[in-house]
Amino acid sequence: MKQRIFTGCATALVTPMFKDGSVNYTCLETLVETQIQNGIDALVICGTTGEKSTLRYDEHLKVIEVAIKKAKNRVPVIAGTGSNDTVYSVELCKDAEDLGADALLMVTPYYNKTSQTGLVKHYEYIADRVNKPIILYNVPSRTGVNIKPKTYKELSVHPNIVATKEASGDISQIAEIKYLCGDDLDIYSGNDDQTLPILSLGGIGVISVVSNIIPKAFSRLCHEFLNGEWQTARTIQNHYLGLIKALFYDVNPVPLKAAMNILGYGVGECRLPLYTTDETNIKILKQKLLECNLI
Repeated sequence: MKQRIFTGCATALVTPMFKDGSVNYTCLETLVETQIQNGIDALVICGTTGEKSTLRYDEHLKVIEVAIKKAKNRVPVIAGTGSNDTVYSVELCKDAEDLGADALLMVTPYYNKTSQTGLVKHYEYIADRVNKPIILYNVPSRTGVNIKPKTYKELSVHPNIVATKEASGDISQIAEIKYLCGDDLDIYSGNDDQTLPILSLGGIGVISVVSNIIPKAFSRLCHEFLNGEWQTARTIQNHYLGLIKALFYDVNPVPLKAAMNILGYGVGECRLPLYTTDETNIKILKQKLLECNLI
């Protein structure tokens, strides 16, 4: 059996910013500590929610470094190192490994896209040149590329490709991935609202947006289910469903940062081209936070 990176809930952590758009590293350290103190199982740094796409290379590495140093090996730190440039991605992976990342989250190539054969070649090229385990990241709504089940099967043979974050939203596809790959590929939900269904298909956890706010609850959801307490897990999933949906009324992580600011985290705004959400969404967020007894 391959190396398992984590079981349960990993938070796709936001990257906090000052008003001028620079990274607030002090706040980042606070967020990391808060997540760990509230029982999170792992942290994903510089993913979609962490606004990786607007971070300069030096900022990208600095955010990863600060998070790793603050975590102090208490939980796995997974670095977002995917790119639509295969060779560039290898360079980023190696730098993240040197900083002490425990694993690498690799989004599919975007914009230039590729064929299924191209996906295999892309990921195999990277996996052959890195030392840390890789989590594939399938989010076709953002990238325009879908990793198909037979492609997963081919990739799962590689010893460094150990898991996937599945955000395709296609439950039937995820069932087929599990059927074809079995224990050769761990599956993490990439959509908070599908955490319970994916666990029921053999998934082992979630890489979560909402756990920026409720790390303890979403970690508990996963572990209750995996320990056979399905009713408790279902109650948690349903309790937070309205909040989860509200966090995606605008482009992630715009509503999430707004919600975190309402709760006093002081994470600032997103970098352009992402822009502050409107007052209607703010009212909805406040209502859902109130319904979940968070304010």
